Amino acid sequence: MLLSSSDEDVLAAAKALGEDLDVAQSEATAAEFESLLIECNEMISEEIGLEYGAVCDAGNDCC
Repeated sequence: MLLSSSDEDVLAAAKALGEDLDVAQSEATAAEFESLLIECNEMISEEIGLEYGAVCDAGNDCC
């Protein structure tokens, strides 16, 4: 599957976010990291216009 440049940009940004979160997790307490994840999810939801919990069935611990 060929990706458009915007798809590639999104994937690169997601990879960078994942790497940053990995570093943050190693440097933060569990509570601090959980707060950071909640903040990230809220910002992503605002940016893309979808509620993260609605996309991923939050009731089944898939995410």
